Amino acid sequence: MSDDIGEILLQSGAIDEDQLRRARARQREAAETIEEALVALGASDEATVYRAVAKAAGLPFVDLSKGRVGGAVTERVPAEFAQEQGLMPVMERAGKLIVAIDDPMKRIVLDQLQFLMGDGEVACAIAAPSALKRAIEAAYGAAAEDAVAMSMGVGSDDDGDGSDAPIVRLVTGMFRQALEARASDIHIEPGHGRVRVRFRVDGMLRDVVEHPDHLGAPLMSRLKIMARMDIAEKRKPQDGRIGLRIEGRDVDVRASILPSNHGETMVMRLLDRGQSLIGLGQLGFGTEDQRWFRKMIARPNGIVLVTGPTGSGKTTTLYAALQELNRPDVKIITAEDPVEYHIGGINQVQVEPRIGLNFSRILKAMLRCAPNVILVGEIRDLETAEIAIQAALTGHLVFSTLHTNDAPSALTRLVDLGVKPFLVSAAVQGVVGQRLVRRLCPECAESYEPTESEARAVGLGGLYASGEKLIFKRPRGCRACEGSGYRGRVALYERLSLDAAVRDLTFRGAPLDDVRHAAEASGSLSTLLVDGGRKVTEGVTSVTEVLRVAGGSVAAADDDASIMTA
Repeated sequence: MSDDIGEILLQSGAIDEDQLRRARARQREAAETIEEALVALGASDEATVYRAVAKAAGLPFVDLSKGRVGGAVTERVPAEFAQEQGLMPVMERAGKLIVAIDDPMKRIVLDQLQFLMGDGEVACAIAAPSALKRAIEAAYGAAAEDAVAMSMGVGSDDDGDGSDAPIVRLVTGMFRQALEARASDIHIEPGHGRVRVRFRVDGMLRDVVEHPDHLGAPLMSRLKIMARMDIAEKRKPQDGRIGLRIEGRDVDVRASILPSNHGETMVMRLLDRGQSLIGLGQLGFGTEDQRWFRKMIARPNGIVLVTGPTGSGKTTTLYAALQELNRPDVKIITAEDPVEYHIGGINQVQVEPRIGLNFSRILKAMLRCAPNVILVGEIRDLETAEIAIQAALTGHLVFSTLHTNDAPSALTRLVDLGVKPFLVSAAVQGVVGQRLVRRLCPECAESYEPTESEARAVGLGGLYASGEKLIFKRPRGCRACEGSGYRGRVALYERLSLDAAVRDLTFRGAPLDDVRHAAEASGSLSTLLVDGGRKVTEGVTSVTEVLRVAGGSVAAADDDASIMTA
């Protein structure tokens, strides 16, 4: 509909082609609607633009800047509902209540309003946003979010002329605060008379602010509108995406809503597109691990898998591999959900489930395009797995991810999906397992000599027993790291090569423990704990962090030592 609005204004002579072109450019850059862009550029006044919005939506337009709505009409709609949803009753005609809104998408709240009223029909008209906001404040009072927005440091003049609604400033301030804190996620969780907002920073959640309960609905409605979700649906999970430009930084937000017993909770993953991609040398591989990984991705065919939980950096590792292989003589095609970073020279395809464009369908089409290297964002089902394996067996190098606890589990996971064991044995060349640990703050980390149990906990008991002096570092906390002792994250890696013994066990469908023991015995498996021990001795992270993500504990190491001593 955005293009229709521009064309309507162009045809009516309200704007010219140059103004429309500049508005469309701003729309793309600032993630605004075309009407917001036109008003912000001064191409036309707000009333004229929203008359075009009304015409494009097939709705009447009402000018709320002229006159005042009667009290009898405003009493038909509860004040809290009008303020939360941003609507204003304007008149009654033939038993039908006419309600002003500023976005045609808000028509879906009319059913909810009709249910609240209990009788009579409801219809809507379009009004200019600033006039609508003033009318709602005149009839029902200012929204309560204003005070909260100010408490977060988002004043009415933060965005220029102060015309944004308080809830808009509140949301903008929340995103800005999250970026300043280097947060990867924002969690909004209602319950027990409050709305809690938490940020995940360096993998750890922290409380940021608690809003009054009555702000939950307008906050969620604003975020739903930004993510193109159904604001009237509150019983089902929903997913959406938000494009932002904050302080010159392009930010992509993946939003997910889950209904709970206290209301809807929302998690938003932030992706700062302004950050540069990491190369292989910056990933955190040890010298031997990096040599092994380069050897894996230099193969002409086969599957290389990267495993780990959500948010463990799998995509970053795969993008680093693609950059290494991205040459004029190599054709690379990816299927991703979503496409997180755009890389020049690589053909990237976005998964679109709504039109049936899933991983397996894209993968089938890829093979007709004669690629050398294929990346499948995630192997989720048997069809995708089988096509990926067939591609690997017919001369393609395939990268993909799996959600498993460790590298050896990837082999049995493929069999669990329904892939024949002999195909897994033949196609898979290597598996990388990874986790993210927090880096010690370089400003305040302090050195110390570890105890035997600490050395044993990270697999360095042999070095300690041999008398070699070990120096570890631990967090202390300072202003630079906000007292946590950590700043930033680095990956721990484990790698599995499929040697003859591992291939034979996989071919025969052997249990996971047998595969793991055989890989450890032959030296083809290097575990997370081994890499963690190396990073601890290098002063990159602490024993506590390694044990948090790689399992085990110092107490358990003490128990083992006492048993061995006994």
